Amino acid sequence: MSQSVLSLKNASIYQEDKVILSNINLEVNHGEFLYIIGKTGSGKSSLMKTLYADLPLSEGEGQIVDFNLVTLKESDIPFLRRKIGIVFQDFKLLPDRTIKDNMLFVLKATGWVDKDQMNHKIDEVLDKVGMKEYSNKMPHQISGGEQQRVAIARALLNDPELILADEPTGNLDPQTSAEVLEVLRTINANGKTIIMATHDYALLMKFPSKTLKCEDTKIFEVVQRTV
Repeated sequence: MSQSVLSLKNASIYQEDKVILSNINLEVNHGEFLYIIGKTGSGKSSLMKTLYADLPLSEGEGQIVDFNLVTLKESDIPFLRRKIGIVFQDFKLLPDRTIKDNMLFVLKATGWVDKDQMNHKIDEVLDKVGMKEYSNKMPHQISGGEQQRVAIARALLNDPELILADEPTGNLDPQTSAEVLEVLRTINANGKTIIMATHDYALLMKFPSKTLKCEDTKIFEVVQRTV
């Protein structure tokens, strides 16, 4: 396996005929934690969607977890997404199933069959985010921050090489946002590569890391000022 988990060269992202981001050159190595910032509509989510193959990459070069984003076939997308954990702003938990059954749904959908192995994996990932004792709760019975912890655990189920977190604290209050980010930073400290899109600049000040900014169809690294 290469050291690089993501590589984009002279890549441009389009929504229909409109260029959203152009001439992207980006290299992310295993174990990095990377923020992507920018105003609403600046291209953060479009970049994330391109990385998990919801938007095609039609210009330039792109490699992610050993998949070629340009030549990627539709039949390959499920295999790509098994190697990527995705955390969304709105949690996307199934409301009519318990936390454990939400996890089982993902494991069965990605080919797991052994019941004992599935139960062990669910306990393992929920324990990592401090939610093991909530496995029999329904999503509406836990807070937004707890639901996001569950969503992070769900992203870890298939031991992904890369986690994409698209505004994971967007619906949370500042204290809960910081708690969720601490969970992500701990996961990163244990070796997972994380790319997080956010507009929460307070989090960047509290948990500084390499930061890229989307602005005027460009993406570039910004140097954080220490206070």
